[in-house]
Amino acid sequence: MNGIDTLNLDTRSLSTFLTVLDEGSVSRAAIRLGVSQSAVSHTLDRLRQALGDPLFVKSGRGITPTQYALRVGPHIRQILDDLQSLSSGPPFAPATAEFTFTIAANDYQRDLLLPGLVSTLRREAPGIRLQVIPSGIPTADMLRKDVCDLIISPHAPEATDIMQRGLMADRMVVFYDPDYREPPRDMAEYLKADHIALLFATGEKPTLETSLNARGLTRRNTVTVSNFSGLPEFLRGTNMLATAPERMSNHLLRGFASVPLPFDFKPFTLLMLWHRRNQNDPAHRWLRNQVNAVAATMNGLND
Repeated sequence: MNGIDTLNLDTRSLSTFLTVLDEGSVSRAAIRLGVSQSAVSHTLDRLRQALGDPLFVKSGRGITPTQYALRVGPHIRQILDDLQSLSSGPPFAPATAEFTFTIAANDYQRDLLLPGLVSTLRREAPGIRLQVIPSGIPTADMLRKDVCDLIISPHAPEATDIMQRGLMADRMVVFYDPDYREPPRDMAEYLKADHIALLFATGEKPTLETSLNARGLTRRNTVTVSNFSGLPEFLRGTNMLATAPERMSNHLLRGFASVPLPFDFKPFTLLMLWHRRNQNDPAHRWLRNQVNAVAATMNGLND
């Protein structure tokens, strides 16, 4: 293969390549970049000449990356990240920083981790304001389009430009009011009981609900709420059941009894998710470290 023509390489062209790689579509990449499809196609043509590889080939009605494109993608990301870090300015000073940091988290993750983060911010970075929005089942575009800076969720979008870090493990259990009923003894009693179910405001069902449906099983969902904070008042004083993360027994569902699920359902990990472009940003990295520190403290308390 001919040597790479570096004269036809620039950061904008390489960023365009990564956007097409992430989106899997020239048209979607053009929309995301705010340019025309022909501009994206022209840039890809120059890169094909410079790199000596087709990069993307037709597949049905869309395109698919070549093996070379998949292999070189992570290296190009690192190059652009390194270049970005050169212009990151002076070291980040938490005590004097002033900006708003937006985290997408549903009420379970919000109440579990973010009060501890706010305590840290008030003590060490009083000028940083925290905005919390619901995440539902998060999408990569929430980070790509700056809807939020960080997502805390057990659901990671499948995208090559989204970074992740595990924070803590948890599992789903069955909560009930011990003054009004006994725990379900088996799957039959679980399915027969009246349940308080969850349906996110964005319309997505929790993974447990879809898992039951995939097995051909149906619960009797007597009440459906849009977030976990709706569970305790409906559960208290009734013989209903609520299936929720076990760590909620330490706050929102404190005072209720719980038992393991009467069927196999894998434990999950709460993840911290962010866009690749913020990987080396000093302020973003500092805030991620603070979230991780809160999670590490809570993991230590549960050891």
